[in-house]
Amino acid sequence: MAEGLAAERLVGIAPVDHLDVLIVGAGISGIDAAYHLQKRCPGKSYAILEARDAVGGTWDLFRYPGIRSDSDMYTLGFPFRPWTGDKSIADGASIRDYVEETARAFGIDAHIRFRHKVTAAAWSSREARWTVEVEAQGETRRFTCAFLFLGSGYYDYEQGYRPQWPGEAQYRGRFVHPQLWPEDLDHAGKRIVVIGSGATAVTLVPALAETAAHVTMLQRSPSYIVARPSEDRLARRLQRLLPAKAAAGAIRWKNVLLGMFFFSRARKKPERVRATLLKWVGEQLPGADIERDFTPSYNVWDQRVCLVPDGDLFGAINAGRVSVVTDGIERFTETGIRLASGRELEADIVVTATGLVVKLLGGIALEVDGAPVNVGERVSYKGMMLNDVPNLALSFGYTNASWTLKCDLTSRYVCRLLKHMDRHRLAICVARLPAGGVERQPMLDFSSGYVRRAEGSLPGQGAKPPWRVHQNYLKDLAALGLGTVTDEAMEFRKAG
Repeated sequence: MAEGLAAERLVGIAPVDHLDVLIVGAGISGIDAAYHLQKRCPGKSYAILEARDAVGGTWDLFRYPGIRSDSDMYTLGFPFRPWTGDKSIADGASIRDYVEETARAFGIDAHIRFRHKVTAAAWSSREARWTVEVEAQGETRRFTCAFLFLGSGYYDYEQGYRPQWPGEAQYRGRFVHPQLWPEDLDHAGKRIVVIGSGATAVTLVPALAETAAHVTMLQRSPSYIVARPSEDRLARRLQRLLPAKAAAGAIRWKNVLLGMFFFSRARKKPERVRATLLKWVGEQLPGADIERDFTPSYNVWDQRVCLVPDGDLFGAINAGRVSVVTDGIERFTETGIRLASGRELEADIVVTATGLVVKLLGGIALEVDGAPVNVGERVSYKGMMLNDVPNLALSFGYTNASWTLKCDLTSRYVCRLLKHMDRHRLAICVARLPAGGVERQPMLDFSSGYVRRAEGSLPGQGAKPPWRVHQNYLKDLAALGLGTVTDEAMEFRKAG
Protein backbone atom coordinates (compact mmCIF):
# COMPACT_ATOMS: atom_id res chain seq x y z
CA MET A 1 0.00 0.00 0.00
CA ALA A 2 1.34 3.48 -0.91
CA GLU A 3 2.47 5.64 1.99
CA GLY A 4 1.20 9.12 2.91
CA LEU A 5 -1.89 11.16 2.20
CA ALA A 6 -2.76 9.33 -1.01
CA ALA A 7 -2.98 6.06 0.91
CA GLU A 8 -5.38 7.63 3.39
CA ARG A 9 -7.63 8.86 0.60
CA LEU A 10 -7.67 5.41 -0.99
CA VAL A 11 -8.85 3.46 2.03
CA GLY A 12 -11.90 1.42 1.13
CA ILE A 13 -11.46 1.79 -2.63
CA ALA A 14 -11.27 -1.49 -4.50
CA PRO A 15 -7.91 -2.06 -6.20
CA VAL A 16 -7.59 -2.32 -9.96
CA ASP A 17 -5.25 -4.65 -11.84
CA HIS A 18 -1.62 -3.70 -11.70
CA LEU A 19 -0.03 -2.52 -14.97
CA ASP A 20 3.60 -2.22 -15.95
CA VAL A 21 3.10 1.29 -17.38
CA LEU A 22 0.32 3.84 -17.01
CA ILE A 23 0.19 6.60 -19.63
CA VAL A 24 -1.77 9.73 -18.75
CA GLY A 25 -3.34 11.48 -21.74
CA ALA A 26 -4.53 10.29 -25.16
CA GLY A 27 -3.21 13.20 -27.18
CA ILE A 28 -0.17 13.18 -29.47
CA SER A 29 2.23 12.54 -26.55
CA GLY A 30 0.26 9.62 -25.12
CA ILE A 31 -0.37 7.91 -28.45
CA ASP A 32 3.32 8.26 -29.34
CA ALA A 33 4.35 6.75 -26.00
CA ALA A 34 1.95 3.82 -26.43
CA TYR A 35 3.24 3.05 -29.91
CA HIS A 36 6.87 2.86 -28.80
CA LEU A 37 5.98 0.86 -25.71
CA GLN A 38 4.16 -1.72 -27.85
CA LYS A 39 6.99 -1.91 -30.36
CA ARG A 40 10.06 -1.78 -28.12
CA CYS A 41 8.73 -3.39 -24.92
CA PRO A 42 6.08 -5.79 -26.22
CA GLY A 43 5.86 -7.73 -22.97
CA LYS A 44 4.79 -4.70 -20.95
CA SER A 45 1.16 -4.26 -19.99
CA TYR A 46 -0.15 -0.72 -20.20
CA ALA A 47 -3.22 1.50 -20.24
CA ILE A 48 -3.87 5.09 -21.26
CA LEU A 49 -5.97 7.13 -18.84
CA GLU A 50 -7.78 9.98 -20.61
CA ALA A 51 -9.81 12.52 -18.64
CA ARG A 52 -11.97 13.44 -21.60
CA ASP A 53 -14.12 11.18 -23.79
CA ALA A 54 -12.10 11.35 -27.02
CA VAL A 55 -8.63 10.90 -28.49
CA GLY A 56 -6.71 13.98 -29.61
CA GLY A 57 -5.86 16.09 -26.59
CA THR A 58 -5.42 19.71 -27.67
CA TRP A 59 -6.80 18.95 -31.11
CA ASP A 60 -10.04 17.60 -29.72
CA LEU A 61 -10.44 20.27 -27.03
CA PHE A 62 -10.01 23.39 -29.16
CA ARG A 63 -12.92 23.92 -31.57
CA TYR A 64 -12.72 27.64 -32.33
CA PRO A 65 -13.01 28.83 -35.96
CA GLY A 66 -9.83 28.41 -37.98
CA ILE A 67 -8.05 26.17 -35.45
CA ARG A 68 -4.96 24.71 -37.14
CA SER A 69 -1.40 23.64 -36.51
CA ASP A 70 1.22 26.29 -35.91
CA SER A 71 3.98 23.85 -36.88
CA ASP A 72 4.34 21.90 -40.10
CA MET A 73 2.56 18.56 -40.05
CA TYR A 74 5.60 16.67 -41.36
CA THR A 75 7.30 17.25 -37.99
CA LEU A 76 4.17 17.53 -35.84
CA GLY A 77 2.99 14.18 -37.21
CA PHE A 78 4.20 10.84 -35.90
CA PRO A 79 7.47 9.62 -37.44
CA PHE A 80 6.14 6.05 -37.43
CA ARG A 81 3.01 7.10 -39.37
CA PRO A 82 4.04 10.10 -41.48
CA TRP A 83 1.55 12.79 -42.40
CA THR A 84 0.48 12.43 -46.04
CA GLY A 85 -2.17 15.15 -46.26
CA ASP A 86 -2.01 17.89 -48.86
CA LYS A 87 -1.62 20.68 -46.31
CA SER A 88 1.56 21.22 -44.36
CA ILE A 89 -0.41 23.55 -42.07
CA ALA A 90 -3.52 21.50 -41.31
CA ASP A 91 -6.86 22.32 -39.72
CA GLY A 92 -7.69 21.04 -36.25
CA ALA A 93 -10.33 18.53 -37.36
CA SER A 94 -7.87 16.87 -39.77
CA ILE A 95 -5.23 16.63 -37.03
CA ARG A 96 -7.75 15.17 -34.60
CA ASP A 97 -8.78 12.56 -37.19
CA TYR A 98 -5.13 11.75 -37.88
CA VAL A 99 -4.36 11.13 -34.19
CA GLU A 100 -7.50 9.03 -33.77
CA GLU A 101 -6.78 6.99 -36.91
CA THR A 102 -3.23 6.38 -35.71
CA ALA A 103 -4.48 5.04 -32.37
CA ARG A 104 -6.87 2.74 -34.21
CA ALA A 105 -4.33 1.60 -36.81
CA PHE A 106 -1.95 0.27 -34.15
CA GLY A 107 -4.57 -1.09 -31.76
CA ILE A 108 -3.74 1.58 -29.20
CA ASP A 109 -7.39 2.60 -28.88
CA ALA A 110 -8.15 -0.71 -27.15
CA HIS A 111 -5.90 0.37 -24.25
CA ILE A 112 -7.55 3.76 -23.67
CA ARG A 113 -9.83 4.27 -20.68
CA PHE A 114 -11.86 7.40 -21.27
CA ARG A 115 -13.29 9.69 -18.58
CA HIS A 116 -10.51 8.61 -16.24
CA LYS A 117 -9.02 11.73 -14.67
CA VAL A 118 -5.87 11.19 -12.63
CA THR A 119 -5.92 13.32 -9.47
CA ALA A 120 -3.07 11.92 -7.36
CA ALA A 121 -0.16 9.51 -7.56
CA ALA A 122 1.87 8.15 -4.63
CA TRP A 123 5.17 6.31 -5.01
CA SER A 124 6.33 3.55 -2.68
CA SER A 125 10.03 2.64 -2.82
CA ARG A 126 9.36 -0.45 -0.74
CA GLU A 127 6.94 -1.80 -3.34
CA ALA A 128 8.58 -0.04 -6.31
CA ARG A 129 5.25 1.07 -7.68
CA TRP A 130 2.94 4.03 -8.09
CA THR A 131 -0.56 4.03 -6.64
CA VAL A 132 -2.68 6.25 -8.84
CA GLU A 133 -5.99 7.79 -7.80
CA VAL A 134 -8.50 8.35 -10.59
CA GLU A 135 -11.92 9.97 -10.90
CA ALA A 136 -13.85 7.73 -13.30
CA GLN A 137 -17.42 8.65 -14.18
CA GLY A 138 -18.38 9.72 -10.68
CA GLU A 139 -16.39 7.06 -8.87
CA THR A 140 -12.90 6.98 -7.40
CA ARG A 141 -10.74 4.16 -8.68
CA ARG A 142 -7.20 3.03 -7.98
CA PHE A 143 -4.52 1.81 -10.35
CA THR A 144 -1.00 0.67 -9.60
CA CYS A 145 1.91 0.66 -12.00
CA ALA A 146 5.68 0.22 -12.06
CA PHE A 147 6.22 3.27 -14.29
CA LEU A 148 4.15 6.42 -14.78
CA PHE A 149 4.33 8.32 -18.08
CA LEU A 150 2.67 11.74 -18.15
CA GLY A 151 1.56 12.86 -21.60
CA SER A 152 -0.99 15.33 -20.29
CA GLY A 153 0.53 18.51 -21.73
CA TYR A 154 1.32 21.67 -19.84
CA TYR A 155 -1.87 23.70 -19.58
CA ASP A 156 -5.22 23.57 -17.79
CA TYR A 157 -7.81 21.89 -20.01
CA GLU A 158 -10.70 23.25 -17.95
CA GLN A 159 -10.00 26.97 -18.20
CA GLY A 160 -7.89 29.50 -20.07
CA TYR A 161 -6.30 32.70 -18.81
CA ARG A 162 -8.92 35.41 -18.54
CA PRO A 163 -8.00 38.87 -17.15
CA GLN A 164 -10.74 41.07 -15.68
CA TRP A 165 -11.42 44.62 -16.84
CA PRO A 166 -13.45 47.46 -15.30
CA GLY A 167 -17.03 47.75 -16.50
CA GLU A 168 -17.47 44.18 -17.69
CA ALA A 169 -20.83 43.90 -15.91
CA GLN A 170 -22.15 46.80 -18.01
CA TYR A 171 -21.29 45.17 -21.32
CA ARG A 172 -24.43 43.86 -23.06
CA GLY A 173 -22.63 41.76 -25.66
CA ARG A 174 -21.17 38.28 -25.32
CA PHE A 175 -17.78 37.22 -23.98
CA VAL A 176 -16.14 34.10 -25.45
CA HIS A 177 -12.83 32.43 -24.61
CA PRO A 178 -11.35 30.33 -27.46
CA GLN A 179 -10.65 27.38 -25.16
CA LEU A 180 -14.39 27.10 -24.40
CA TRP A 181 -15.84 28.03 -27.76
CA PRO A 182 -19.65 27.55 -27.72
CA GLU A 183 -21.09 25.42 -30.50
CA ASP A 184 -24.18 27.64 -30.76
CA LEU A 185 -22.31 30.91 -31.32
CA ASP A 186 -23.50 32.64 -34.50
CA HIS A 187 -20.97 35.32 -35.41
CA ALA A 188 -22.20 36.03 -38.93
CA GLY A 189 -22.81 39.72 -39.50
CA LYS A 190 -21.53 40.65 -36.03
CA ARG A 191 -18.98 43.21 -34.95
CA ILE A 192 -16.25 41.27 -33.16
CA VAL A 193 -13.26 42.36 -31.09
CA VAL A 194 -10.58 39.74 -30.51
CA ILE A 195 -8.36 40.71 -27.57
CA GLY A 196 -4.87 39.29 -28.07
CA SER A 197 -2.02 39.11 -30.56
CA GLY A 198 -0.70 35.56 -30.17
CA ALA A 199 -1.13 32.41 -32.22
CA THR A 200 -4.78 31.95 -31.24
CA ALA A 201 -5.72 35.51 -32.13
CA VAL A 202 -4.04 35.51 -35.55
CA THR A 203 -5.76 32.20 -36.30
CA LEU A 204 -9.21 33.31 -35.18
CA VAL A 205 -9.32 36.75 -36.75
CA PRO A 206 -9.23 35.83 -40.48
CA ALA A 207 -11.57 32.87 -39.91
CA LEU A 208 -14.16 35.05 -38.14
CA ALA A 209 -13.78 37.77 -40.77
CA GLU A 210 -15.12 35.45 -43.47
CA THR A 211 -18.70 36.04 -42.25
CA ALA A 212 -18.53 38.76 -39.57
CA ALA A 213 -19.48 42.36 -40.28
CA HIS A 214 -15.99 43.38 -39.10
CA VAL A 215 -13.27 42.01 -36.84
CA THR A 216 -10.86 44.10 -34.79
CA MET A 217 -7.72 42.52 -33.34
CA LEU A 218 -7.09 44.55 -30.19
CA GLN A 219 -3.57 44.10 -28.87
CA ARG A 220 -1.66 45.61 -26.01
CA SER A 221 1.57 44.88 -27.89
CA PRO A 222 2.35 43.16 -31.22
CA SER A 223 3.80 39.71 -31.91
CA TYR A 224 6.05 38.57 -34.75
CA ILE A 225 3.94 37.26 -37.62
CA VAL A 226 5.26 35.21 -40.53
CA ALA A 227 3.30 34.18 -43.62
CA ARG A 228 3.94 30.69 -44.91
CA PRO A 229 2.32 28.60 -47.67
CA SER A 230 -0.16 26.08 -46.27
CA GLU A 231 1.11 23.54 -48.79
CA ASP A 232 4.78 22.49 -48.91
CA ARG A 233 5.42 22.14 -52.63
CA LEU A 234 8.85 20.57 -52.16
CA ALA A 235 7.33 17.99 -49.82
CA ARG A 236 4.66 17.09 -52.35
CA ARG A 237 7.33 16.76 -55.05
CA LEU A 238 9.45 14.47 -52.87
CA GLN A 239 6.40 12.33 -52.13
CA ARG A 240 5.90 11.82 -55.87
CA LEU A 241 9.54 11.07 -56.62
CA LEU A 242 10.67 8.95 -53.66
CA PRO A 243 9.37 5.82 -51.92
CA ALA A 244 7.03 6.74 -49.07
CA LYS A 245 9.46 6.03 -46.23
CA ALA A 246 12.37 7.83 -47.88
CA ALA A 247 10.19 10.82 -48.73
CA ALA A 248 8.88 11.09 -45.17
CA GLY A 249 12.40 11.03 -43.73
CA ALA A 250 13.70 13.59 -46.22
CA ILE A 251 10.81 15.98 -45.63
CA ARG A 252 11.05 15.66 -41.87
CA TRP A 253 14.79 16.34 -41.80
CA LYS A 254 14.43 19.21 -44.24
CA ASN A 255 11.92 20.92 -41.96
CA VAL A 256 13.83 20.11 -38.77
CA LEU A 257 17.04 21.62 -40.12
CA LEU A 258 15.29 24.69 -41.56
CA GLY A 259 13.62 25.34 -38.22
CA MET A 260 16.88 24.94 -36.33
CA PHE A 261 18.65 27.28 -38.76
CA PHE A 262 15.99 29.97 -38.34
CA PHE A 263 16.06 29.73 -34.54
CA SER A 264 19.87 29.78 -34.42
CA ARG A 265 19.97 32.74 -36.77
CA ALA A 266 17.45 34.62 -34.63
CA ARG A 267 19.58 34.06 -31.51
CA LYS A 268 22.89 34.98 -33.12
CA LYS A 269 21.75 37.91 -35.27
CA PRO A 270 18.49 39.14 -33.69
CA GLU A 271 18.48 42.58 -35.29
CA ARG A 272 19.00 41.22 -38.78
CA VAL A 273 16.26 38.59 -38.43
CA ARG A 274 13.94 41.16 -36.88
CA ALA A 275 14.47 43.53 -39.80
CA THR A 276 13.82 40.74 -42.30
CA LEU A 277 10.54 39.67 -40.69
CA LEU A 278 9.28 43.25 -40.46
CA LYS A 279 10.26 43.85 -44.09
CA TRP A 280 8.16 40.85 -45.11
CA VAL A 281 5.17 42.18 -43.15
CA GLY A 282 5.59 45.59 -44.78
CA GLU A 283 5.53 44.00 -48.21
CA GLN A 284 2.28 42.21 -47.32
CA LEU A 285 0.64 45.33 -45.85
CA PRO A 286 1.51 48.42 -47.88
CA GLY A 287 0.43 51.55 -46.05
CA ALA A 288 0.14 49.89 -42.62
CA ASP A 289 1.84 51.37 -39.56
CA ILE A 290 4.37 48.55 -39.14
CA GLU A 291 6.22 50.24 -36.29
CA ARG A 292 3.08 50.65 -34.18
CA ASP A 293 1.07 47.51 -34.98
CA PHE A 294 3.58 44.83 -36.02
CA THR A 295 6.89 45.60 -34.30
CA PRO A 296 7.28 43.73 -30.97
CA SER A 297 9.39 45.08 -28.12
CA TYR A 298 11.27 41.76 -27.78
CA ASN A 299 13.60 39.79 -30.04
CA VAL A 300 12.49 37.05 -32.41
CA TRP A 301 11.90 33.76 -30.55
CA ASP A 302 11.85 35.39 -27.12
CA GLN A 303 8.24 34.38 -27.64
CA ARG A 304 6.78 31.95 -30.16
CA VAL A 305 6.53 33.33 -33.70
CA CYS A 306 2.96 33.43 -35.04
CA LEU A 307 2.34 31.65 -38.33
CA VAL A 308 -0.32 32.73 -40.83
CA PRO A 309 -0.82 30.20 -43.65
CA ASP A 310 -1.02 31.75 -47.12
CA GLY A 311 -0.96 35.19 -45.45
CA ASP A 312 -4.68 34.88 -44.62
CA LEU A 313 -4.54 37.54 -41.88
CA PHE A 314 -2.82 40.02 -44.18
CA GLY A 315 -5.35 39.32 -46.93
CA ALA A 316 -8.25 40.01 -44.56
CA ILE A 317 -6.64 43.30 -43.45
CA ASN A 318 -6.07 44.41 -47.04
CA ALA A 319 -9.68 43.56 -47.89
CA GLY A 320 -10.93 45.83 -45.11
CA ARG A 321 -12.58 43.02 -43.15
CA VAL A 322 -10.04 43.24 -40.29
CA SER A 323 -8.50 46.11 -38.36
CA VAL A 324 -5.55 45.96 -35.99
CA VAL A 325 -5.62 48.31 -33.00
CA THR A 326 -2.70 48.65 -30.59
CA ASP A 327 -3.93 50.24 -27.39
CA GLY A 328 -4.79 49.59 -23.76
CA ILE A 329 -8.25 48.87 -22.35
CA GLU A 330 -9.62 51.55 -20.02
CA ARG A 331 -12.99 49.90 -19.40
CA PHE A 332 -15.94 48.13 -20.96
CA THR A 333 -19.11 50.04 -21.84
CA GLU A 334 -22.60 48.83 -22.68
CA THR A 335 -21.75 48.55 -26.36
CA GLY A 336 -18.07 47.74 -26.42
CA ILE A 337 -14.66 48.84 -25.17
CA ARG A 338 -13.26 52.27 -24.28
CA LEU A 339 -9.53 52.36 -24.96
CA ALA A 340 -6.79 54.17 -23.07
CA SER A 341 -6.55 56.63 -25.97
CA GLY A 342 -10.23 57.56 -25.52
CA ARG A 343 -11.34 55.75 -28.66
CA GLU A 344 -14.31 53.39 -28.41
CA LEU A 345 -14.70 50.04 -30.17
CA GLU A 346 -18.23 48.76 -30.64
CA ALA A 347 -18.60 45.00 -30.33
CA ASP A 348 -21.41 42.47 -30.36
CA ILE A 349 -18.93 39.74 -29.36
CA VAL A 350 -15.64 40.04 -27.47
CA VAL A 351 -13.24 37.10 -27.82
CA THR A 352 -10.64 36.96 -25.05
CA ALA A 353 -7.71 35.27 -26.80
CA THR A 354 -5.61 36.06 -23.76
CA GLY A 355 -3.71 32.83 -23.30
CA LEU A 356 -3.43 29.61 -21.36
CA VAL A 357 -3.15 28.67 -17.72
CA VAL A 358 -0.07 26.49 -17.21
CA LYS A 359 -0.87 23.32 -15.27
CA LEU A 360 2.05 20.94 -15.50
CA LEU A 361 1.38 17.23 -14.89
CA GLY A 362 -2.32 17.88 -15.40
CA GLY A 363 -2.58 19.08 -11.82
CA ILE A 364 -1.78 15.63 -10.39
CA ALA A 365 -0.73 15.71 -6.71
CA LEU A 366 2.48 13.69 -6.42
CA GLU A 367 3.95 12.00 -3.36
CA VAL A 368 7.19 10.07 -3.00
CA ASP A 369 7.32 7.79 0.06
CA GLY A 370 4.77 9.93 1.85
CA ALA A 371 6.35 13.31 1.10
CA PRO A 372 4.51 15.72 -1.23
CA VAL A 373 6.38 16.72 -4.38
CA ASN A 374 6.55 20.44 -5.18
CA VAL A 375 7.29 20.41 -8.90
CA GLY A 376 8.48 24.01 -8.83
CA GLU A 377 11.32 23.01 -6.50
CA ARG A 378 12.57 20.20 -8.76
CA VAL A 379 15.09 20.21 -11.58
CA SER A 380 14.41 18.64 -14.96
CA TYR A 381 16.62 15.72 -16.00
CA LYS A 382 17.10 15.64 -19.80
CA GLY A 383 13.85 17.59 -20.09
CA MET A 384 11.81 14.47 -19.26
CA MET A 385 12.21 13.45 -15.60
CA LEU A 386 12.35 15.23 -12.22
CA ASN A 387 15.10 14.85 -9.67
CA ASP A 388 14.27 12.46 -6.81
CA VAL A 389 10.99 11.35 -8.40
CA PRO A 390 11.42 7.66 -9.34
CA ASN A 391 9.96 5.86 -12.34
CA LEU A 392 8.16 8.88 -13.75
CA ALA A 393 8.62 10.62 -17.09
CA LEU A 394 6.81 13.62 -18.49
CA SER A 395 6.45 14.40 -22.16
CA PHE A 396 7.25 18.07 -22.78
CA GLY A 397 7.79 19.19 -26.35
CA TYR A 398 9.72 22.04 -27.90
CA THR A 399 8.76 25.69 -27.69
CA ASN A 400 10.71 26.58 -30.84
CA ALA A 401 9.74 23.59 -33.01
CA SER A 402 7.12 20.88 -33.30
CA TRP A 403 5.96 19.42 -30.00
CA THR A 404 6.15 15.86 -31.33
CA LEU A 405 9.86 15.95 -32.10
CA LYS A 406 10.83 15.99 -28.42
CA CYS A 407 7.93 13.80 -27.30
CA ASP A 408 8.98 11.02 -29.66
CA LEU A 409 12.55 11.11 -28.35
CA THR A 410 11.23 10.98 -24.78
CA SER A 411 9.06 7.92 -25.52
CA ARG A 412 11.95 6.06 -27.09
CA TYR A 413 14.26 6.93 -24.18
CA VAL A 414 11.74 5.65 -21.62
CA CYS A 415 11.63 2.34 -23.48
CA ARG A 416 15.41 2.15 -23.33
CA LEU A 417 15.27 2.74 -19.57
CA LEU A 418 12.68 0.02 -19.10
CA LYS A 419 14.66 -2.49 -21.16
CA HIS A 420 17.85 -1.71 -19.23
CA MET A 421 16.07 -2.33 -15.92
CA ASP A 422 14.59 -5.58 -17.19
CA ARG A 423 17.97 -6.85 -18.37
CA HIS A 424 19.56 -6.15 -14.99
CA ARG A 425 16.53 -7.06 -12.88
CA LEU A 426 16.22 -3.55 -11.50
CA ALA A 427 12.97 -1.99 -10.34
CA ILE A 428 13.75 1.68 -9.71
CA CYS A 429 15.36 4.46 -11.73
CA VAL A 430 15.68 7.94 -10.26
CA ALA A 431 17.68 11.02 -11.27
CA ARG A 432 19.82 12.43 -8.44
CA LEU A 433 21.36 15.88 -8.33
CA PRO A 434 25.12 16.05 -7.68
CA ALA A 435 26.26 16.67 -4.11
CA GLY A 436 26.72 20.39 -4.65
CA GLY A 437 23.48 20.80 -6.57
CA VAL A 438 23.29 22.58 -9.93
CA GLU A 439 23.20 26.18 -11.07
CA ARG A 440 19.43 26.53 -11.32
CA GLN A 441 17.93 28.30 -14.33
CA PRO A 442 14.34 28.66 -15.62
CA MET A 443 13.18 25.62 -17.55
CA LEU A 444 11.76 27.78 -20.37
CA ASP A 445 13.79 30.66 -21.76
CA PHE A 446 10.63 32.42 -22.94
CA SER A 447 9.09 35.78 -22.10
CA SER A 448 5.52 34.81 -23.06
CA GLY A 449 2.79 35.75 -20.61
CA TYR A 450 1.78 32.17 -19.85
CA VAL A 451 5.39 31.35 -18.93
CA ARG A 452 5.80 34.41 -16.70
CA ARG A 453 2.51 33.67 -14.94
CA ALA A 454 3.71 30.11 -14.25
CA GLU A 455 6.95 31.12 -12.54
CA GLY A 456 7.31 29.05 -9.41
CA SER A 457 5.20 26.15 -10.66
CA LEU A 458 7.62 24.89 -13.32
CA PRO A 459 10.76 22.85 -12.59
CA GLY A 460 14.12 24.42 -13.21
CA GLN A 461 17.04 23.28 -15.31
CA GLY A 462 20.78 23.23 -14.82
CA ALA A 463 23.50 24.91 -16.84
CA LYS A 464 25.04 21.62 -18.00
CA PRO A 465 23.84 18.19 -19.21
CA PRO A 466 22.06 16.08 -18.17
CA TRP A 467 20.17 18.82 -16.35
CA ARG A 468 20.15 21.17 -19.31
CA VAL A 469 16.88 21.40 -21.27
CA HIS A 470 17.96 21.70 -24.88
CA GLN A 471 15.60 23.37 -27.32
CA ASN A 472 17.60 21.59 -30.01
CA TYR A 473 16.56 18.39 -31.76
CA LEU A 474 20.09 17.30 -32.72
CA LYS A 475 21.40 17.64 -29.17
CA ASP A 476 18.40 15.76 -27.81
CA LEU A 477 18.75 13.08 -30.47
CA ALA A 478 22.32 12.54 -29.26
CA ALA A 479 21.35 12.56 -25.57
CA LEU A 480 18.06 10.66 -25.69
CA GLY A 481 18.29 8.62 -28.86
CA LEU A 482 21.96 7.62 -28.78
CA GLY A 483 23.36 8.53 -25.35
CA THR A 484 23.70 6.16 -22.42
CA VAL A 485 20.92 5.60 -19.91
CA THR A 486 23.49 4.91 -17.18
CA ASP A 487 25.09 8.33 -16.67
CA GLU A 488 26.30 9.51 -13.27
CA ALA A 489 22.98 11.21 -12.45
CA MET A 490 20.77 8.16 -12.90
CA GLU A 491 20.50 5.84 -9.92
CA PHE A 492 19.16 2.30 -10.35
CA ARG A 493 17.98 0.07 -7.50
CA LYS A 494 16.05 -3.04 -6.75
CA ALA A 495 12.76 -2.76 -4.89
CA GLY A 496 12.85 -2.04 -1.15
